[in-house]
Amino acid sequence: MNKAELEKIKEKALKEYIPIIMDDTLEVIDKILKEKKPTKVLEIGTAVGYSAMCFSEYLNEGGKIDTIERDTERIEEAKINIVKVGVEDKINIIEGDAVEILPTLNDKYDMIFIDAAKGKYPFFLKESLRLLSEDGIIFADNILYKGYVMSDYNKHKQRTAVRNLREYIHEVTENPELETEILEVGDGLAITRRK
Repeated sequence: MNKAELEKIKEKALKEYIPIIMDDTLEVIDKILKEKKPTKVLEIGTAVGYSAMCFSEYLNEGGKIDTIERDTERIEEAKINIVKVGVEDKINIIEGDAVEILPTLNDKYDMIFIDAAKGKYPFFLKESLRLLSEDGIIFADNILYKGYVMSDYNKHKQRTAVRNLREYIHEVTENPELETEILEVGDGLAITRRK
C-alpha cells in the first residue's frame, strides 16, 4: 500500500470538503480490525475511497471490500485513487444507490461500515443485520451528527436525518440481540455486535 499517496488523497479530500472518515474514528476502527482481520467488508458510501483504502490494510489474506457509491464523479475519483494506492485487488466498487443495491446482496460480511445518507440509516441497519456474519460487527459513522441527535434540535433542514439517526440508535440499543457502544469520536460512532 502506498501510504504517501493515501496521505495526498486525504489532504485533497479535506481541502475540497469531501466528507471522509475522521482520524480519531479511524483509530478506533483500526484497533478493532487489527484484532478481527475481516475477510469480507461492506462499506455503504465510498466517497473518494479513503476509508475503504484504510480498511484494506487489515483484511485477511485474500480479503475483499465491497463498497457502494451512487455519485458518478466520486466513483471515478475513487477508482483512480484505489489504483494510485495499489489496492485495486482488494476493493470492489458497486455503482448505484445503496437503497436499491443492498436488497440484492446475499454475501455475509465480517464488517459493515455505514457512512452514507443519514436519513437512510434505519434501512441500512435492517439490511446490514441481514448481511452480517455471526460474529460480524457494524460501524455507523456520524451517528451523533454534530451533536444534534442527542440535543433537542428540531430545525427543519436536518429534521429527517436527525429523526432517523435517533431511530437507528434506538434500534441498536433496544434490540435484545444486539450489543452497541456509542463513542463520541469524530462525529459519533456506533459499534454494534450480536450478543
